[in-house]
Amino acid sequence: MITEKIKVRMENGQTIDVVVLSKRAGGIQIVLGEGIHSVKCDLAPTRNGLAYAGSVMGREVIYERSREQVQADIDRVNPVLRNSRPR
Repeated sequence: MITEKIKVRMENGQTIDVVVLSKRAGGIQIVLGEGIHSVKCDLAPTRNGLAYAGSVMGREVIYERSREQVQADIDRVNPVLRNSRPR
């Protein structure tokens, strides 16, 4: 199984690689750290839709990609999901 990793920016300007648990245009769930010291975080789109933001242990985490860019990434990886019908 291939784990997807993305770069996020912390509030102090530091960028780190994190593992993606689930990725949708409506939100991204990530894991910071490894092993027993790992922490889950939910990233939600910002009001203007140009980034995703979340909070981990009182610190802000930002993924600087728009909703459209994330949806394009999802469609590129699995084009079958784009054509699926809602029930």
